[in-house]
Amino acid sequence: MLGVDPGLTRCGLGAITATAGRVVRIVDVGVATSSPDTPLELRLLQISTVIDEWIDRLRPDAVAVERVFAQSNVSTVTGTAQVAGLAMVAAARRGIPVELHTPSEVKAAITGNGRAEKEQITTMVTRILGLASAPRPADAADALALAICHAWRSPAGRPVAAVATATIEVDDEPSGPAAASPANGAAPTAAQALWLEAERRSRRTARRVAPARGSVGR
Repeated sequence: MLGVDPGLTRCGLGAITATAGRVVRIVDVGVATSSPDTPLELRLLQISTVIDEWIDRLRPDAVAVERVFAQSNVSTVTGTAQVAGLAMVAAARRGIPVELHTPSEVKAAITGNGRAEKEQITTMVTRILGLASAPRPADAADALALAICHAWRSPAGRPVAAVATATIEVDDEPSGPAAASPANGAAPTAAQALWLEAERRSRRTARRVAPARGSVGR
C-alpha cells in the first residue's frame, strides 16, 4: 500500500503492509521534492520520476492519494492537484487501483477527530507503526496516514478494526484508545466508531435532501 500526500515542493510518500488481521507495518517513507526556482514542467517531471521509481520498486497493490480541495491560495492548490494527477496516472499505467481520501477522513481514521492538527497525525502515525522516531517532514507522516487509512477500510469501503494500542488527546475529544488489539470481528475502535457515525449521518442527510432541479430559463 502506497500513500501519496501530493505537493509540488514536497510530495510525501509512505508505504506500508497490512496483514489479514489489519496489522500495519512500515515499508518505506520519504518525500519527493522540487525547487520553486525550477520551471513548472521540470518540477512536475522531477516529482513524477520519483513516484514512478517508488511504484516500480515497491510494487504496491493500491495507491491512496489525498483528495485535493480548492483553497484560498489558487497557485498552491493547482500545483497540489497536478501532483495528485501524476500519482494517479502512474498507478493507472501499471493497473494499480487508486483511491482518494479527504484530509478529514484520514484525520478521523487516525486520531478520531476530523479536525486534528498535523502534529497529532504525526504522533499517532508514529505510535501506530511503532516507530522509534516521528517521520519528518509532516508530508511524510501524512503519506503514511493515507496508507493506514486505506488499509483500515474494508472492501466495501467501511472502516475495520485497527491494530495498534495508543492514546492521544485530540481537539474536542477526550483521551482514549485510537486503535485496538488485532482480532477478526473486533468492535470498531474509538476513531473508527466516530467515522462510522459520520457515515451514518451523511447517509441520513442524503435521504432527506430532495434532488436538485435544473435552472429555469437556461
